[in-house]
Amino acid sequence: MSGIERIETGRAPAAIGPYSQAVRAGGLVFCSGQIALDPATGAIVGGTAAAQARQVLANLAAVLEAAGSGLDRVLKTTVYLADMADFQDVNAVYAEAFGEHRPARAAVEVSRLPRDVLVEIEAIAAVS
Repeated sequence: MSGIERIETGRAPAAIGPYSQAVRAGGLVFCSGQIALDPATGAIVGGTAAAQARQVLANLAAVLEAAGSGLDRVLKTTVYLADMADFQDVNAVYAEAFGEHRPARAAVEVSRLPRDVLVEIEAIAAVS
């Protein structure tokens, strides 16, 4: 499809299925959900939801950078949690990563996430 660009970076985990890390179109970048995988080893990072959220946000930042964007340009996120009891811990890491920037957000508890991680975050951002 014309005008749609697939985004790939080695600074974030490779897609573990038939999808792209992100797709850029019309001044926006649509980032697939990131989980707490080390991009170099593919191993899950962190035993707590907060520790995993740090890796998730680092992976998301890498994908956004590859697309010509950044966390400061995020318009909307969806946070998926394996347990809503982890919301406050993940929220603290999320607030640290985004600083004063406050994108729109949904946070939902799901029955299971890929590789049995505790948190996954997807995003839509503006491209510079």
